[in-house]
Amino acid sequence: MRAARFHRYGEADVLRVEEVADPAAGERDVLVRVRAASVNPIDCKIRSGAQRALIHYRLPQITGLDVSGEVVAVGSRVTRFKVGDAVISSPTHRRPGTCAELVAIDESAVALKPARIDHLHAAALPLAGLTAWASLVDATRVRAGQRVFIQAGAGGVGTIAIQLAKHLGAEVATTCSARNADFARSLGADRVIDYHEEKYEDVLDEVDAVLESIGGEANARSLSVLKRGGRMALVVSGIPEAVKAHGPYAGVARALAAQAAFIGRAWWQKGVAVKVVVRPTDGAMLQRLADVVQSGAVTPVVDAVLPLEEIAEAHRRVESGRTRGKIVIQVA
Repeated sequence: MRAARFHRYGEADVLRVEEVADPAAGERDVLVRVRAASVNPIDCKIRSGAQRALIHYRLPQITGLDVSGEVVAVGSRVTRFKVGDAVISSPTHRRPGTCAELVAIDESAVALKPARIDHLHAAALPLAGLTAWASLVDATRVRAGQRVFIQAGAGGVGTIAIQLAKHLGAEVATTCSARNADFARSLGADRVIDYHEEKYEDVLDEVDAVLESIGGEANARSLSVLKRGGRMALVVSGIPEAVKAHGPYAGVARALAAQAAFIGRAWWQKGVAVKVVVRPTDGAMLQRLADVVQSGAVTPVVDAVLPLEEIAEAHRRVESGRTRGKIVIQVA
């Protein structure tokens, strides 16, 4: 099969599309013929080596943590899926490899594809959607009538999070550039803040929940807009930046220490519960999200579709930070 993989850590140009052996389905696996995948910021961080102190691979490694496709084989202990099912998944980082013609995934990380959307849009859903769901439904427990602040509303997580928060009945504020303001409103945002012109901490206060996806000094700024007793979901760790400055091991230690200090300070100062959200590989959660998508309440946003052979360009676009929604890789 064809697969996009890297033999060493580095810039996007280390990615190559090569012929590799087909994967085999383990007893709990479904073997998926990939129709589409998508690229996430974490894919770029893994490829660059910024996560290698936490995520260890024996190179070469096939990239990719999002997939939409069809089941072509199932393991002997699989009970939830059958050959021919259209499915989606964001597999565990221990078993990536969705930017390929075939991928084997544990059935516990798989859900049925929403029939309402095609494979290209479905591939944009799993990782970003699971992150948004875990942040808004589980970590911050957003309820109808609450006020929610979502950072980076035009990004992969932000575009889904805005729609999901509105589905939950919340009033939503978000940040984006002026060129994306109308787009953010079209997703349901009630208050759109152009971060070039306004500081969100100057125009927001007493919000119930924050989905913080920028990190660094933005953490403290977002804390300032929360009401006492509010909740914050952190979806960035600061690890890649710390690794770049201090090396893979000291950098991880510094980033985790800074994170712990912020969590303690938020609770001490304002009684704010901060939860670090790591995208769950939970097929049941993904199925609940897929059902919301099927209802029409949430639709994944695709910025561009590129062929597998342009995987390096896809990574470069994601790293630019200027995408609207997701960059999708069409495999078949």
